Amino acid sequence: MNTALEDQRAGGPSPPGGASHVVKTLPVLVLFPHNRCNCRCVMCDIWKIRQTREVRAGDLAPHLESLRALKVRWVVFSGGEPLLHSDLAGLGRLLRAEGIRVTLLTAGLPLRRFAPMVAESVDDLIVSLDGPAQVHDEIRGIPGAFLRLADGLAALRRLRPTIAMAARCTVQKKNFRCLRATVAAARGLGLNSVSFLAADVTSEAFNRPEGWSRQRQDTIALNVQEVEGLSEEVEGLIQDCGGEIRTGFIVESAEKLRRIVLHFRSHRVQAAPVAPRCNAPWVSAVIEADGTVRPCFFHRPIGNLYRGDLQAIINGPEALAFRRTLDVPSNPICRNCVCPLYVPPLTPTD
Repeated sequence: MNTALEDQRAGGPSPPGGASHVVKTLPVLVLFPHNRCNCRCVMCDIWKIRQTREVRAGDLAPHLESLRALKVRWVVFSGGEPLLHSDLAGLGRLLRAEGIRVTLLTAGLPLRRFAPMVAESVDDLIVSLDGPAQVHDEIRGIPGAFLRLADGLAALRRLRPTIAMAARCTVQKKNFRCLRATVAAARGLGLNSVSFLAADVTSEAFNRPEGWSRQRQDTIALNVQEVEGLSEEVEGLIQDCGGEIRTGFIVESAEKLRRIVLHFRSHRVQAAPVAPRCNAPWVSAVIEADGTVRPCFFHRPIGNLYRGDLQAIINGPEALAFRRTLDVPSNPICRNCVCPLYVPPLTPTD
């Protein structure tokens, strides 16, 4: 997840809540309102889903007491493409009425059409940006995708000039030489910031229930020579865009940008994989469009929204057992993680 709460520094496990691992506060909730997508991205198989599923306001309403009890402060609409939802406005209104911040994560193809709804129903948005126009269109598998995104962002900015709009770029074989060009594209689109993360090729997330073959991974992951090219591009980005890093327009620090190189080096067994600092299972959860509840994008489910109360799921036997036995630095899934989440411990005033 691309947020200011991310911290990709290496570190030990940080399970708040003591030995019981009972979650009393869950500040972040990632929700997949809709499971399908209208892009055909090369690094994701969600677009191959044919059966439509979505979480509606009426499905979430019975769990509002759980959201209050868990003190959820931030819900991120992810997916799938949330803008394909039949009533995203109703879902947004339900959550915002609880004082919960709502962030929309979108590829932006239908953004112009839904700009009035987005302006009224969410607090901020993060758009997927894969590079300058030609590269972005190739990766998205949609001719004109960049122009459609640009039109949608412009329409939204006209309706709500102060809305925060960020970009997230997934680094992979087709765009690893374009990081500086991506920063320029983000500026040209009038975005407030841009963030980079490595493509995930090893997990079962993103509609890959059996994972990818090594051959399929190699279409996205960098080879040894390309890793060196990425390293050169990252160092060039740090040198040429140091001002953007210092001001936060580029969300990652130089250290975090270099960790993207390390991720691809470890994939080629040129370096040992190092788990990032992350406490996601203790401070967040992911709800998929079919109601599946996970401790993060990549680990196994711990329950289902349609078969139990959310608070009971978060602190149920499966979830407690998972958190008790999870050692982030040694867990193989965590060691290959590309989008960790770290929320600092709450202070008495929070």
